Amino acid sequence: MTDMLIILFTGILVNNYPLVQFLGICPFLGVSKKLDSAVGMSIAVTFVMMMATAVTWPIYSFLLEPRGLAYLQTLVFILVIAALVQLVETFLKKYVPSLYSALGVYLPLITTNCAVLGVTVLNIDEGYNFLQSMVNAFGCGMGYLLAMVLFAGVRSRLENIDAPEHFKGLPLTLIAASILSASFVGFTGVVDGLFM
Repeated sequence: MTDMLIILFTGILVNNYPLVQFLGICPFLGVSKKLDSAVGMSIAVTFVMMMATAVTWPIYSFLLEPRGLAYLQTLVFILVIAALVQLVETFLKKYVPSLYSALGVYLPLITTNCAVLGVTVLNIDEGYNFLQSMVNAFGCGMGYLLAMVLFAGVRSRLENIDAPEHFKGLPLTLIAASILSASFVGFTGVVDGLFM
């Protein structure tokens, strides 16, 4: 049980994908302008992370590795993720059209979101079993949600400040992201200390 909590909180805080691992930066910067679209994107990414883990772990463990085809891991994982994103896109278009239109072009970007591919590959690289992989995927998704919500709040405040002309827009956004990222690096070692 303690191992699962360490994996969960490590995914949320210590190895936060956009802020520490720098995975999934494109949607992180693109969709974090509004809180509702940031939350919707994060939930969709979390769902795809968990579904991709649930499908790719057994494929790797029972099909690729035993047959000596582990070198096809990245290719197979990308195909699985692309198929899952198509399913999510179809579901949102039919049942949650407001979220589908709010996400716009960023929804298909989940297919190329390296955070989703990263969690599936890192689960294998870390040697996690199926349950640990699912907990890690959920933790990484919740970390992605936390980062998106925090940054959406920061960006809403940035719109109302009087910044120098050269800093307005993307430069100020990148500076704010780097400061937020530096604050998450401070969690390194905290999770191990809590559960030891």
